[in-house]
Amino acid sequence: MRSPRKVYLLDFACYKPFPGNLCSKETHMRVSSATGRFTAESLDFQRKILERSGYGQKMHAPAGLMATPPDQSMAAAREETEAAMFGAIDDLLDKSRVEAREIGVLVVNSSTFNPTPSLSAAIVNHYKLRGNVLSFNLGGMGCSAGLIAVDLAKRLLQVHPHTYALVVSTENICRNWYLGNHRPMLVSNCLFRVGASAVLLTNRRSERRRSKYQLLHTVRTHKGADDRSYRCVFQEEDQHNIVGVSLSKDLMAIAGEALKTNITTLGPFVLPMSDPITHVFSGFQVKKIEPYIPDFKMAFEHFCVHAGGRSVLDEVEKSLGLTEWHMEPSRMTLYRFGNTSSSSLWYELAYSEAKGRVMRGDRVWQIGFGSGFKCNSAVWRALRDIGLEEKNSWDGEIDEFPVHVPRVAPIVY
Repeated sequence: MRSPRKVYLLDFACYKPFPGNLCSKETHMRVSSATGRFTAESLDFQRKILERSGYGQKMHAPAGLMATPPDQSMAAAREETEAAMFGAIDDLLDKSRVEAREIGVLVVNSSTFNPTPSLSAAIVNHYKLRGNVLSFNLGGMGCSAGLIAVDLAKRLLQVHPHTYALVVSTENICRNWYLGNHRPMLVSNCLFRVGASAVLLTNRRSERRRSKYQLLHTVRTHKGADDRSYRCVFQEEDQHNIVGVSLSKDLMAIAGEALKTNITTLGPFVLPMSDPITHVFSGFQVKKIEPYIPDFKMAFEHFCVHAGGRSVLDEVEKSLGLTEWHMEPSRMTLYRFGNTSSSSLWYELAYSEAKGRVMRGDRVWQIGFGSGFKCNSAVWRALRDIGLEEKNSWDGEIDEFPVHVPRVAPIVY
């Protein structure tokens, strides 16, 4: 009776926008050029980023930014975010066969778009959730906030029995597109694309049979006490008072430090006994001995690394000693959908499911990075084989992947 309640993932869904919202790299450059707000040097800088981004030609942009001139109004931003959230939730409720009024916990995360009423209130209103639903809205927590939301839902499910928790992750592009020429702020224009995920968790024992996964561990690492880490992803005005999100050149080094701290905490929970012991002894300062990196391939069958950019994936692949097969879901998600912020982890897991790779007993490690600076992890165990017939965001195109992604893909517009 004193043991923690087990938390199950009944199902999840990812938003797939309509084809009319497709935005190729050439389209991005034409839209940027048509604004008349960017200098030739800034346009060339964006072109070079996109050419080396690892992106494909079928990502999605909001209708507001595709308009001429771009519409960054509050109405356009609400339309974009609500379409993404409601699209993912509709698919989830349809798949899970759970009524909206059965949901007892709601957690929504969106980093830079936090209107009043909140996005969680918009969901309560749209789906007519019950009056005593425990509703939370997480803002400003970056691309790792999806796993923070999962961790919060898990903790709430420990004290509220026999219920469901809905976790919704999204990010708004329209309202936060930067229209200045400060290079550290231009990067985010090239990175982020439209996406959202909806995840249904439960502590009902009766739902274990039809659930997909059991949540085993969540580990959160926060490096915000360090000034350099705190400011490496920072929203502020440029010299012309235009608001944007500045990305520091130290970002990759800081992400690496956060990852090391996170896996040091996670390792003892998931690695075989022999590995953590060796890991402990590697902490002693002995000359001519290389730092030991545990083999996490012994602990997990599947890795979902936040598709924040090609350099992020390259660094994690190198640091953890992963193979191309392990990184394939993350790289193909980056290629097909771009950086969809915290929801990207679920597009990646959907990829593995669509490929028929997830079998009963398999363990999945989700790794998220975000402003603050934070690195968060979630560990899941598959409770059953995930059939190819199950619907998800890769339907109708999964057989086209994987594809070769060139290091540089020239853009002509």
